[in-house]
Amino acid sequence: MAGIRVQGPEPDLENPTLVEGFPGVGLVGKIATDHLVEQLDMRYYASVNCEGLPRIGVYRSGDRTARPPVRLYVSEEHDLIALQSDAPIASPAVESVADCLTGWIVDRAATPIYLSGLPAERENGTRPDLYGIATGDAGDRLESTDIAMPPEDGVITGPTGALINRAAHEDYGSLALVVECNHQFPDPEAASVLLEDGIGPVAGIDIDVQELVDRAEEIRAKREQLAQQMQAIGQDESSQAQPLRMYQ
Repeated sequence: MAGIRVQGPEPDLENPTLVEGFPGVGLVGKIATDHLVEQLDMRYYASVNCEGLPRIGVYRSGDRTARPPVRLYVSEEHDLIALQSDAPIASPAVESVADCLTGWIVDRAATPIYLSGLPAERENGTRPDLYGIATGDAGDRLESTDIAMPPEDGVITGPTGALINRAAHEDYGSLALVVECNHQFPDPEAASVLLEDGIGPVAGIDIDVQELVDRAEEIRAKREQLAQQMQAIGQDESSQAQPLRMYQ
């Protein structure tokens, strides 16, 4: 049966924030969410079994436990849920996955933070720009931060775009953070900006990104194959932001 299956005890959460990490351009959302799960020692919470997700098992080096490709982790201390994904979503499944996840998020009164990369050329050493958008009444959470408004009209595609679309249709409060990133390779530097300048201030948590920056080359090498897969499947399946004039 499709849906979210909780593994173990239900956590005690008050006003939870959910961070979404589907693979997309630069793998910025995935890298950021993976780091968040590791840094905060988040507990495996639930398997995501929405219709259309790939039916594969994922395992890690040095660990015998196999799990589904899309999972939820939780930190009661930080009132935080993280969606971790190890596989792209096929285009025909994007809508059903967005409906499935949004229903679950609304039922738990969680505020989702959706993450996307904006392909951009930048000089070495230049910090990527970050901006935030919102649906429903969630925009108030951005006003108390230094996160900028979008500099131009734009659109977010793929599963992340479908999730934002669903939230907007329901007038449900959600946030989206968009960061400039490399369009061709995994971009840990951009992911660190998402964490340090975006997720941290919005969720009210302190995230150490130094390890992410120090291991940038190692992370880039490990994730390069997935990044190539995301390029090959095209914008409908790959979450990314782009100027509206390029989408029309």
